[in-house]
Order: sequence, then structure tokens, then C-alpha cells
Amino acid sequence: MISTARLPADRRVRIAFSLDPAADGTPPEDPSPPAFPELEQQLQPLPPRPDSLESVQVFKQHCRLAEEYRAVRREIALLEARREELVAKLAQAEKEKVDAAQLAQEFEALSEENRTLKLAQSQCAEQLEKLRTQFQKRQGSS
Repeated sequence: MISTARLPADRRVRIAFSLDPAADGTPPEDPSPPAFPELEQQLQPLPPRPDSLESVQVFKQHCRLAEEYRAVRREIALLEARREELVAKLAQAEKEKVDAAQLAQEFEALSEENRTLKLAQSQCAEQLEKLRTQFQKRQGSS
């Protein structure tokens, strides 16, 4: 009998079944629930015919393939999540790069303004000194 209990995705699943036909020979009323509930219906392993060794082997192979398929889908989901994380980091890095370029441009503009203001300040200081000198000469000659 196949258990349908949900297990965490990282746990291995062991499927056990018997090759003995039912004691009374009648098929069960309800078809057995899917062995891999997360798989689409058309991908579900069909229960084997207990009287056919080949059917049982095909079922086992199908179960292995279904397990591999589940592992691949899980890996794809992890890789997609990682991809999204990297895309977000890339977007953040690009934003920081733009911010850094804007800050560098602003720094250059402010540096240029600072040089201009220092030059204007030194010119004003020179003019003030000339005016003081002229004023002192006028005071001394009067």
C-alpha cells in the first residue's frame, strides 16, 4: 500500500508495495490516491498490476522518474528564487551606482563653487586692504 502522507520536500520517500494480489481478487472500490500528490495527474505513476513483474518494474521506474522530476522542480524553484535575489541585488547595485555618480557630480559642482567663492573672497580681501590703505593715506594727509 502506498502512503499519501505529506513529507517535507527534502526527505526521501520510500515506496513499498506487495506483489501479492488482493485476497478476494476484487479491485479496491476507490482508486488509490496519487503517490506524488504534487505531480500533475498525467504524470502520476499508475499502480502496477500485481500479477505482472514487468508492470511492477515499470511502476518502480516511473516512481524513480517521478522522484527525480520532483527533485528537478525543487531545484528549479530554488534557482529561480536565487535568480530573483540576484536580480534584486543587481537593481540595488545599479541604483547605488547612479546615486554615486550623482553624488560625484554634485561634489564636483560644489568644489567648483567653493573655488569660485574662495577666489571672490580673496579678491574682496585685496580690495578691502587697498581701501584701508587709501583710507589711512587720506587720514594721514588730512
